[in-house]
Amino acid sequence: METAGLPAAAVGNGELGPQRDLILVPERLQRREHERQQEVERRKQKRQDQEVEEEKSDFFAAAFARERAAVEELLEGGESVEQLEEAAARLQGLQKLINDAVLFLAAYDLRQGQEVLARLQAALAKRREEMQPKKRFAFKTRRKDAASAAKVDSAPRAPAAEGSLASQPPLKEEGGFGSSWICGFSNVQYQVLEKRAEELHQRDVLLTQLSNCTIKLYGNPNTLRLTKARGCTLLCGPVSTSVFLEDCSDCVLAVACQQLRVHTTRDTRIFLQVTSRAIVEDCTGIQFAPYTWSYPGIDQDFEGSGLDRSKNNWNDVDDFNWLARDVASPNWSVLPEEERRVQWD
Repeated sequence: METAGLPAAAVGNGELGPQRDLILVPERLQRREHERQQEVERRKQKRQDQEVEEEKSDFFAAAFARERAAVEELLEGGESVEQLEEAAARLQGLQKLINDAVLFLAAYDLRQGQEVLARLQAALAKRREEMQPKKRFAFKTRRKDAASAAKVDSAPRAPAAEGSLASQPPLKEEGGFGSSWICGFSNVQYQVLEKRAEELHQRDVLLTQLSNCTIKLYGNPNTLRLTKARGCTLLCGPVSTSVFLEDCSDCVLAVACQQLRVHTTRDTRIFLQVTSRAIVEDCTGIQFAPYTWSYPGIDQDFEGSGLDRSKNNWNDVDDFNWLARDVASPNWSVLPEEERRVQWD
């Protein structure tokens, strides 16, 4: 009798063990060779992926530098509205270039690109302001006007629903808010504030020092900045470029934009549509959820803004105070689904 093709004598003499080991040697060698080939393939794929990312980064750097130089040239020598509009169009191209590079750019390179973009947007707003026709100065000497002004000045002041920024000193804010292009509200408490689409179209909106207000901005602004807000709800249509949030607390926002930057803000919920990665810095208690506000005409406003509604990185956030890649930042989180049911009206 033979066992597994071995002579019976071999079994009887106790030689089955060594014989079996000899049979299993080729199998072990094959398994090791297979594992070695898999490791070689894995390293090769990793090297190829790295080369592709480096190639993409090099392409981005070259394209960004080229477009940046073109915009700077237009802004330095631009003496016509057409040149400024070309600069604005190229800036939108730069923003799209950054948005498309989000997946492979290092956080530092992404931040540098966004800062350059913000500076160019500020320069564009300044050039637009410089090209605005100057208002003619005229004296008003009629006694009736002077008496009316004195009466208004002596009367108790109530918070203005329009929060006119024209009555404030000229404002120059980071992010490209030139005074003649500002619209918005300032120093208002416990009011419902609104701006219609025709008031906002491609203008820079500044909201500052608001407390316990509800602000509704219908239409398509160019940029939006909210600073020093407490306990406010802000609902805004699609913003063509950037939204800046600074020194705010206990607020709720619904915003759609290309870029969102949040600074020194706490305990705030943001319902967001954004085409690049949102950025938080020196913040705590920030919660994100998808953008859900809607109003008649919002589809047309999205078309006019140039935002890609199919791309929303609402939960892809960079925290510049948190460098650990393998541990989630404690400064922001995703808003639980059961807390997203908000009645905006």
